[in-house]
Amino acid sequence: MAIEVAMPQMGESVVEGTITKWLVKEGDIVREDQPLCEISTDKVDTEIPSPAAGRIATIVAHEGETVPVGGRLALIEEARAAARQKAPEVAPAPPIQPKAEPQPAPALRELRPRVGGVAAAAVARSEEPRPETAVRAAGAPRRYSPVVMRMAQEHGIDLDRISGTGIDGRVTKRDLLEYLDSLRGAAAPARKPAASEKPAAAPPPAAPSAVYSPPIYQPREGDVVESFSRRRKLIAEHMVYSKTHSPHVGTLAEVDMSAVMSLREQHKAAFQEREGFALTVLPLVAAATVRALKEFPRMNGAVAGDSLVIRREINLGIAMDTEEGLLVPVIKRAEGMSVVGIAREIERLRRKVADRKITADDLAGGSFTLSNPGREGNLFGFAIINQPQLGILRMGELKKRPVVIEVNGQDAIAIRPMMYLALSYDHRVIDGVLGNRFLYRTARIIEEADFAL
Repeated sequence: MAIEVAMPQMGESVVEGTITKWLVKEGDIVREDQPLCEISTDKVDTEIPSPAAGRIATIVAHEGETVPVGGRLALIEEARAAARQKAPEVAPAPPIQPKAEPQPAPALRELRPRVGGVAAAAVARSEEPRPETAVRAAGAPRRYSPVVMRMAQEHGIDLDRISGTGIDGRVTKRDLLEYLDSLRGAAAPARKPAASEKPAAAPPPAAPSAVYSPPIYQPREGDVVESFSRRRKLIAEHMVYSKTHSPHVGTLAEVDMSAVMSLREQHKAAFQEREGFALTVLPLVAAATVRALKEFPRMNGAVAGDSLVIRREINLGIAMDTEEGLLVPVIKRAEGMSVVGIAREIERLRRKVADRKITADDLAGGSFTLSNPGREGNLFGFAIINQPQLGILRMGELKKRPVVIEVNGQDAIAIRPMMYLALSYDHRVIDGVLGNRFLYRTARIIEEADFAL
């Protein structure tokens, strides 16, 4: 009996995955839960484990292919059947190759921003959907990816008017872009001149406009060329998309960390013994950020077309660095957590990232992001907003500096541990007054250090 290995569902918005590497080959004997292949989605890279022990009978999807969720990847012959075929006293019959079923070709990757006509055309040619994928079951509800819904809201498009070519008739980003192009290409009817009007003189031919093309560096001997990984490409596209769609504004606050450091020093030994990991400044700053977001809920919103959606839940993203690029796992429903609860969740997500077990659901649904690049010269910097959020808060290095304080009504100079907090916000819906008030309140909460540990 053949066991099918299928593309799993890895998050609500993930509809497909790309085979990046097979770890086994046809004929190999595998055990249950042994990694079979590596796949990459627009959310996360992961491994697909074997659903049972046996022999790899057929590899259906090859490296580089994009397979929809539920699509067939391989067939495994159960261990007992494979053992019977390998018994020396019985001549094995030729293995019956399972009849290859038509596989739906990969739908166009919907979560990739359009970065240029040539690139879009290349993607369209390489990921042309099969005709049968355009058929949708009668009466079935239509589902759309978040990117398609956002684009439709931005342009005021009724998606029911567009014929989808994706899986089960899904409207893909390519379908929507082609529909928009068709609308733009519809020429307005020319006005006929009145009989009394003289024909207008033909305008002089316009001089050809020079289009700037940046020079491309050609590698020379001794240079090291590193090709972008798929994750790095997605990060690059996401960052460019964010900068071109959200007018970024940055504002900076200086925070006296004396009270926070004193609180941490008092509790770090007991915390380490009770929780099994160290208490850092990050969960304290995260708790202050969540508290400020409760007081300024507009900062926890998202733009949807011509509207602002203020989210009910605070899902705080924590930027974490990996060897393959930045990941932002999300603390879900952080508004109901204590400092200790936030610290536990940060540690849980950190371990999953370190063990390469982070899932698409761990990375989805963030409403605001906190970034902590660490030490070593990180005075301050303004981060790029993680779409579709409205803001990102970046921590600077904690550093002792001389500052002016007031003692008994007199100015004095003291040495204090100081840190810069840099806020980047979307000026489409967040004005300077609100951005500054949110940042000021976050800084004051940290300086008061009124946290229960």
